[in-house]
Amino acid sequence: MSTFLAFTIFGLFSGAAYAIAASGLVLTYTTTRVFNIAHGALGMVMSFLFWDFSVRQGMPTWLALVLVLLVVAPALGWFLQRFVCRGLGEGPVSVSLVVTVGLLVGCIGLATQVWKPEARSVMPFLPETRVELGSVTVTGHQLITILLSAVVAAGLFLLLSRTRIGTAMRASVDNPELLKLFGGRPDTAAALSWAIGTSLAALAGVLLVSQVGLDYYALTLLVINAYAAAMFGRLKSLPMTFVGAMVLGLSTSYASGYLPTEGVFNSVRNVLPALFLFAVIVALPQAQLRIGQVKGSVAAPVPSLPKALAWGGVLLGVVALLSGSLSSAHLLLLGTAATYAMIMLSLVLLTGYGGHVSLAQLSFAGVGALAYAKLDEPSLYGLALASLIAAGVGALVALPVLRLTGLYLALATMAFGVIMDKLVFQHESAFGFNGTLPAGRMSFFGTTVGSTGGYVMLMALFFVLMALFLLALRRGPLGRVLIAMRDSPAACGTLGLDMRWFRVGLFALSAGMAGMAGALFAGLRETIGAADFQFFNSLPLLLLAVVFGVTTVTGATLGGIGLMLMPVLQSDHPELSGLIFAVIGFGAVALGRDPNGLANLLFKGGRLAQTRLLPQLRARLPVLPERGGAQPGPASYDGDESEQSDRPEQSEQKEVPVHAAP
Repeated sequence: MSTFLAFTIFGLFSGAAYAIAASGLVLTYTTTRVFNIAHGALGMVMSFLFWDFSVRQGMPTWLALVLVLLVVAPALGWFLQRFVCRGLGEGPVSVSLVVTVGLLVGCIGLATQVWKPEARSVMPFLPETRVELGSVTVTGHQLITILLSAVVAAGLFLLLSRTRIGTAMRASVDNPELLKLFGGRPDTAAALSWAIGTSLAALAGVLLVSQVGLDYYALTLLVINAYAAAMFGRLKSLPMTFVGAMVLGLSTSYASGYLPTEGVFNSVRNVLPALFLFAVIVALPQAQLRIGQVKGSVAAPVPSLPKALAWGGVLLGVVALLSGSLSSAHLLLLGTAATYAMIMLSLVLLTGYGGHVSLAQLSFAGVGALAYAKLDEPSLYGLALASLIAAGVGALVALPVLRLTGLYLALATMAFGVIMDKLVFQHESAFGFNGTLPAGRMSFFGTTVGSTGGYVMLMALFFVLMALFLLALRRGPLGRVLIAMRDSPAACGTLGLDMRWFRVGLFALSAGMAGMAGALFAGLRETIGAADFQFFNSLPLLLLAVVFGVTTVTGATLGGIGLMLMPVLQSDHPELSGLIFAVIGFGAVALGRDPNGLANLLFKGGRLAQTRLLPQLRARLPVLPERGGAQPGPASYDGDESEQSDRPEQSEQKEVPVHAAP
């Protein structure tokens, strides 16, 4: 009985901390319609700041707590709402998800850059206080956490339902224009909700840090528990959120105490919050379509088939030259860049064209790599079969949330990524006892591509074929349906389009493309392991795809090269490893509203050079006299003939309005 009581006390303590974090998450979403993926990362940064104030600088604990919770955290929340997340709730969910994921990665990079990795500890509050319940001791820190969670839940409930400020907070998202007519300030109300939400994230982090420790990733990913609790309350009910957090805390505690420590049950304990999150998402009711959300922007140009073939040939030529001159180590890096670029092409289809976000695309690549190695069929047949298995897994992930949209699909992929990372990939039946699995290189009609240079050339060929397929799909009727469903789901619903099964097919195709990339990567490395497909690595992959342009093949190419160079730069300059993460994260925050990314700047530069600089350069060149005819002046070169030669090119790259945030 005493053991059961001890696990109950610890479960109530954990659930109380989750409830505090989840309450802040529900508050910001209820009042601004922005689901803050970076909620846990903000709490992590505030926990490090609390350690800095109280331990390194020697401030009294109460003063450090006041500065963090009542000064720094509210100011940070106000700044984020004012300059980062303002207006995100009015746009597509994919934009707000990308921006907040960028904020998460940026916070981790900032923390690792400011506070270098070393052993740190934070003492619990009231270490001398003890309460004896029979043979079980309850610490003062645990009592404070449980009491604070109840106070926070009751206080937020009264704030939102019984006060004028709470009414203004809810009205700021329901009808901001009507709130202005009654003298309210929607931006001020939204900033106040973000200030309170960030303070609650900081409070949860400070309360958990004495138990979890000052770890960048553990504190950040613990917010998955808060996601599950917030979803249990359907992102609007604070009492149900509190109940969900307590149920999750108790379940996790009992699982750690009573489930066997060997076999699959040991892994289940680590993924119980993710399983809870996925189950809650599946049980949610039908999502309502949002109307009046179409925003116009300029889409990246879609090249014609001849131009796409020409650029594909140029890319293959460059890779052929590099394959014959680089060393084996550099060729492996080049093949890794091709792998990342192919996975980003799957994001071009899913996010750029379809408007859905996947937070575990690298996990689908891991499924393809694992299937390719387990099948032991290093041929086109084995590659196709591994891709089909990954596509089937992608369909299974999307199938349970068939009725739901945007945010819930993204969180479902997040839960899937955590489950695959901790339950499947790290299990001995997947990659063996030593964590690695051998894989053979591709063969064609009995001939194996044995050289690394030849295999990299093969990967580049598959990338070009995949890119040509995507561009052909985008130019066709299916591509127009994709854009229409991304821009206005409500309009497509009124026209009778069944978006549910279309969404499942889109997820399956995207997962199959990522699985093919993973299978090719397994053949390149000839050995793969669980570390190659960790869940967290899917986040910078998504962000770099957005930074370079998640709507274009060019963006996927540049993004793959950038992601390949990231660990190289971190290895060459370890003192800047955190700064590199911060630049990627905050760069995605800055460019998240423009899905065309940096690639669109290249397109604009090319069009500028073609339409303005090149004619000016030609006009300044001397003109040779023609035989038997007049000598035209330089001005005659800029006449109708030049304009007619450019018209087909411009019609191919006509700018089309698509849906994006303001």
